[in-house]
Amino acid sequence: MLTALYDGTCIVCQSTRGTISAFDWRHRVRFIDLHDRDAWQPQFPQLKYADLLGAIHVIDERGAVFAGMDATRRMLRELPLGLPIWLLLGAPGADKLGAALYRSIARRRYRINKLLGKELPECADGGCQLLR
Repeated sequence: MLTALYDGTCIVCQSTRGTISAFDWRHRVRFIDLHDRDAWQPQFPQLKYADLLGAIHVIDERGAVFAGMDATRRMLRELPLGLPIWLLLGAPGADKLGAALYRSIARRRYRINKLLGKELPECADGGCQLLR
């Protein structure tokens, strides 16, 4: 079982959650909104909220923590239909390219929300700015 801490105020992140959940037939990934600190802090006190804002974090059954593209790859490994993508993302050079693409999207995710016309009400006043 994996636990994924994601940004519930992010449309891109919610879409990722929906896609992973749709293909998670074996129920191997549990998602928790990182803004709900009471839901994750007691179990993962070593994680810092400010770090979680920068990328999705996945914690496996042994307690290993994966962030960003590594977290995405770790979730894909658990999905029967995700295995080919997991293998592809493990090809030489794909890890660096994937990580750079992930960081680029993560940094701009609230602007992407706005461009898609799906800005959340709590973001309209600048409440969803990423920590720098």
